Amino acid sequence: MRTTIGTLSLVACLALPAAAQDLERPDGWHVRFDDPGASEAQLEMFVEMPPGWHVTTGPAGIFWSPTNTASGDFRAEMEVFLFDPEGRREAFGLFVGGRNLDGASQAYTYFLLRDGGQYIIKRREGADAPTVRPWTGHSAIKAYADRGEEVSVLNVLAIEARGDRVRFLVNGTEVAALPRSEVPVDGVYGFRVNHALNLHIRSLEVTPLG
Repeated sequence: MRTTIGTLSLVACLALPAAAQDLERPDGWHVRFDDPGASEAQLEMFVEMPPGWHVTTGPAGIFWSPTNTASGDFRAEMEVFLFDPEGRREAFGLFVGGRNLDGASQAYTYFLLRDGGQYIIKRREGADAPTVRPWTGHSAIKAYADRGEEVSVLNVLAIEARGDRVRFLVNGTEVAALPRSEVPVDGVYGFRVNHALNLHIRSLEVTPLG
C-alpha cells in the first residue's frame, strides 16, 4: 500500500512556517506522545506537504493512520529528509507491528536513526521500551554533514519481514537481521520522531513480498 501524496517540490519546505498556512493536518492520522502530559499544542507542525508530510516536533511521539497495516511477508519503507538538527542527536524513523496504539498496552517495533550515522532497534511494550539492538554506527547512514550544498539529507529506512527473519536496511544496505520472534512486525505501521526535529517524510509505503 503506497501512501505517498502528490508532487509538490520540497522547495516549499524552505518557506516554512509560511508555507504551512495553506496546508492541512493529515486526515485520519493519530499522534501519541511519549510523555502522557504532553499536548498537541506543543507539536509545532504536522501537515500534508506533497509529496508526503512535514513534521516539526515538539515532544517525542509516534504518528500513524489506523488504515496503514502490514502482515505476512512485506517490506515497509520510509524516505525521510532531515533538516538542520542544530547539533541535537535526536532519533527518527519507522515503526511496524503497532497494536493498541491509543491504549495503555501499546506495542510496536521501531527502527530509528540519529545524526552522526547510528541506528537503534527497540520495542515498545506499554510503558516499557526494551532495546533489541543498541545504538550502532554504520557507514550506510547519511549524516546531516553529508548533505553537500543541499538544505537537508535523505535517508531511506526499510524493514523487510520474510518468513521467520526480519531485515533492517538503510539506503539499500542491510544493517541488521533478527529472528521474527524478537521483533513483532504484524500490525499498524507509521513513523516516530523524537524531540525538536524538523523532517520531511517523502514517502511511507508497504509492499507485499512474494
